[in-house]
Amino acid sequence: MPRYTAESKERVREAVDMIELVGARTDGLRRSGADSYIGRCPFHDERTPSFSVKPSSKVYYCFGCQAAGDAFNFVMETESLDFAGALEFLADRCGITLEVEEEDPRAAERRRRRDRLLELLERTCSYYERTLWESPEGEGARRYLAERGLEEGLLREFRVGFAPSAWDRVLSASRRGGFSEAELLACGLVLRSVDRPGSVYDYFRRRITFPLCDQRGRVLGFGGRIMGAEDPRKYVNSPDGEIYHKGRHLFATHLARPHAAKAGSVVLCEGYTDVIAAHQAGVRNCVGLMGTALTDEQVGELARLAPRVVLALDADGAGQAAMMKAASVAAGQRFELRVAALPVGSDPADVLRTDGARAVKAMIDGSLPFVRFRVERILASGDAASPEGRDRILDELRPVFEELPAGAMREELEREVVSRLGVSEKLIEQLFAGRRGGAATAPGRSAVAAPLAGPERTERAFLELCVALPERGLELLEALDLDALFAGRITRAAAAHLREHIQNPSAAVNDSDLAVVLAELEVRAAALTPVPAELEAERCQLELTRVARAIARGRGAGGGGLLELQREREGLSRELDGWLSEALEQTAAPRA
Repeated sequence: MPRYTAESKERVREAVDMIELVGARTDGLRRSGADSYIGRCPFHDERTPSFSVKPSSKVYYCFGCQAAGDAFNFVMETESLDFAGALEFLADRCGITLEVEEEDPRAAERRRRRDRLLELLERTCSYYERTLWESPEGEGARRYLAERGLEEGLLREFRVGFAPSAWDRVLSASRRGGFSEAELLACGLVLRSVDRPGSVYDYFRRRITFPLCDQRGRVLGFGGRIMGAEDPRKYVNSPDGEIYHKGRHLFATHLARPHAAKAGSVVLCEGYTDVIAAHQAGVRNCVGLMGTALTDEQVGELARLAPRVVLALDADGAGQAAMMKAASVAAGQRFELRVAALPVGSDPADVLRTDGARAVKAMIDGSLPFVRFRVERILASGDAASPEGRDRILDELRPVFEELPAGAMREELEREVVSRLGVSEKLIEQLFAGRRGGAATAPGRSAVAAPLAGPERTERAFLELCVALPERGLELLEALDLDALFAGRITRAAAAHLREHIQNPSAAVNDSDLAVVLAELEVRAAALTPVPAELEAERCQLELTRVARAIARGRGAGGGGLLELQREREGLSRELDGWLSEALEQTAAPRA
């Protein structure tokens, strides 16, 4: 990844609207002070809002799970990007051009090559769009899309195009634009000829094209739908290469992301036209598979888009396989999985054409929890008329219930099975014992951070008060020996940073770990109403911790200097008692 200049990073940091950025991911964000907003945390489940944002400093902190950071940290966590990716994401959002520092020549060459390939793909996408809407050859494709019930405005928003039937249109136009055959091959826009060694031809011909984009809307490749019957392949996608990697992305993520964040859910369809149909029906939080089996990376992308995933997949074998894949991955991640039951043999685009937009939206809104959908499908597809058929249905249901924890959902589904099959509750209890008495324990990382150790708690408490009382805080930070007082690397770095930026703690931070700590300090400090004696008391606590470490080292080295250290400890303890008494008096006194 390129290294961007510090000036570029600061321009992006200054341009970010923190409330707009966080508000898209945080439920119920509202003002709670002159420079503070609060809402429900996007990083853990909670009913009472504990997620605080300071718009002036562009930092956040959750008092529930201790998630903290600045705008870059927020994007890194919510979009699963590294720092450079988050910087690029925000720069695009704010319309800022990033400047690159001097870099390794090979890295610079790789970056320039990638930029050229992305430019070539963008030019090709624009060409396909013009061909669809302006060329006589695109008339058949326009008619087909209209017959599918898809509106021109939305097709243009998705940048749908048409690749003409000639074998060299993209090849010739790209050569005239200064692009090489090697670059065309790297983008998957041409293929080598088997019949004529040494020659190449356009990969997409006589196909409706759907651009496959990354999270930022940059074109990485294409999906192409055939217009005639001469090619048995209904759809073809760009081959894997330097830019496009099937299985890493979802169709229309860049268009669906803000709607998914606002709705708290994302809908997954299979086909490109299905996704467009869903958007046309008002389901703007819809994304699609890119002609491949669902992968772990794609499920992870769904989970990052929203906490609830609705599968609107075809009821065929591939659709069922994708549902099971999503369910297996969902077991280890914190998102809810639901299924929109499509009519057998139909897809969302079919429903839009035959029944209209309301029917598509009603189908999505009426989605079922995944486990209920599985039980309903097994019950509906089996033969409940004979004892043998009922046994086969129970065999299929057993693994479903074995993984279902105790609760209202399990009890309701068990009653449904008893009612539909006409079997006894006792038989169901025996067959579906499994985890009946267990609790739901999904593996995965806990959202709540591990508690801080005692010394680090003291160090952070002192720094919080320094930020809350900046004038005296700066005096102490400048006078103290930070290396001796701060045992933690990150708190020591935070103290050194605050010496230079006590009035604006989040300024000029390039270390993401440091940014998290500084954001926490700033937000927690804003919630305090301290008195000066509290800061002096925390300074004494820091000094006492330093002396305790020195005594422990002295004992291990044979006891040299222990008497002097013990006297220092006694003096600090007396000083601490004095400051604590004064703090109590100051907090008890009425304030002007």
